[in-house]
Amino acid sequence: MDDFLSLDQQLTSEEIMVRDSVHHYVAQAVIPALPDAYETGIFPTQWIQQVADLGLLGMTLPEQYGGANAGAVAYGLVCQELERGDSGLRSFVSVQSSLCMYPIFRYGNETQKLKYLPKMARGELIGCFGLTEPEAGSDPASMQTTAKPVAGGWLLQGSKLWITNAPIADLAIVWAKTPDGIRGFIVEKEMPGFTRHEIKHKLSLRASSTGELVFQDCFVPDENLLPGSSKGLAAPLSCLTQARYGIAWGAMGAAMACFDIALDYAKQRQQFGKAIASFQLIQRDLADMFTEICKAQCLNLQLGRLKEQDLAAPHLISLGKMNACREALKIARMARNILGANGISLDYHVIRHMNNLESVITYEGTDNVHHLILGKYLTGLSAFE
Repeated sequence: MDDFLSLDQQLTSEEIMVRDSVHHYVAQAVIPALPDAYETGIFPTQWIQQVADLGLLGMTLPEQYGGANAGAVAYGLVCQELERGDSGLRSFVSVQSSLCMYPIFRYGNETQKLKYLPKMARGELIGCFGLTEPEAGSDPASMQTTAKPVAGGWLLQGSKLWITNAPIADLAIVWAKTPDGIRGFIVEKEMPGFTRHEIKHKLSLRASSTGELVFQDCFVPDENLLPGSSKGLAAPLSCLTQARYGIAWGAMGAAMACFDIALDYAKQRQQFGKAIASFQLIQRDLADMFTEICKAQCLNLQLGRLKEQDLAAPHLISLGKMNACREALKIARMARNILGANGISLDYHVIRHMNNLESVITYEGTDNVHHLILGKYLTGLSAFE
């Protein structure tokens, strides 16, 4: 879509180069594979090495750990372009980078960083993030997974549900209750007592690998405890803040894709002897969609610049995620309506984006949760207690 507000002038040449290179990759290698991947419910694993080769895994981390020391805006633009393709691909990169590599970098020791991060950046090790449970979604403090100290390590008991990358992961960043509070652990797939199960029959995020993690007397050695995670829920929530930031950009990528498809279709589709783009109601919808995308782009860019200055507080990120997901889902629904019957065909991609956004608006904090986070900031009163 057009750079209506000349936002490219606010980007560096490096940021534009990164965005355009990912845009080209998605157009050439991702979008053609998506109808079949979505219909069959399979995450194309060839994407893993492709995004690793592009340097997109852990790209904001220092170079010594396999990253590119990239800024927050560059990462946001990457998320935007990946989700122009599919939410499942952006989710994979987001989980690997923000929910797995980031906690190891922030809360791990040097041995852990050197052991895992370079391989994760190269796509040789895949991670997943185990926080959500069957009975603990928006209320992670009520988690039932426990870690009991034993000689030389910990015994984990419990399960985690709706975990992106779980079936294909080599390791999981797992959060569990200990006698000293909630701590983080690096659980490797070979550890006895650790099993994974794929979730089937999804009608959203079908081109994404989702599963359950189960721990039955799973022994995790002391060396796999994240030593800096002794902050209760603050540690896992800080990881979610990283992921939510990327989602704000990603959801708008999906919205931009839907808008472009709807605009092109409306110009070509003839009814009553003329293109439907000439009808007033269609033009109103297109103008509304375009306006919300422009507004969200400005918000996301400002959040990115604040993040680069370490000034993006969690409630600001909640504002971005809440706004982007809400408006993107509206835009996808409007685009589907403009396409009529073709709107439900995977050949036109809109229904896939629309269904995916039904999940994106829920994970990493539901729309209601982000409203309450912002509400707490505005009133000083917590609605969670």
